[in-house]
Amino acid sequence: QVKLEESGGGSVEIGGSLRLSCAASGTYISGCMGWFRQATGKERERVGTIMQGIVDSADSVKGRFIISQDNAKTTLYLQLDRLKPEDTAMYYCAARRQGNYCVRQMAPADFHYWGQGTQVTVSS
Repeated sequence: QVKLEESGGGSVEIGGSLRLSCAASGTYISGCMGWFRQATGKERERVGTIMQGIVDSADSVKGRFIISQDNAKTTLYLQLDRLKPEDTAMYYCAARRQGNYCVRQMAPADFHYWGQGTQVTVSS
């Protein structure tokens, strides 16, 4: 059974930082994992993906957010710096089934497993 569990969300002021974590378990997860976010009333969008250390981030977060994994590939991280109000959203961790790889600009529909999400709220 595959399980993804996010943690680390919260409320911060503009310009603040947070670090999200995603604990992954299960034998059917490939090395391709990613972070997505969904603001109220908007579609889910890609924050970025990672596989074998290669990261593909959305333009809106480049230079502010960093995606990384631990060596065992069981925990995915998202470091969020210089947060803006428009970063307010539910953040989700996602993974692809074993045997599937990451390519550039992947969509939510490309991912097979999802966590429950963790809320990030940025306010002045």
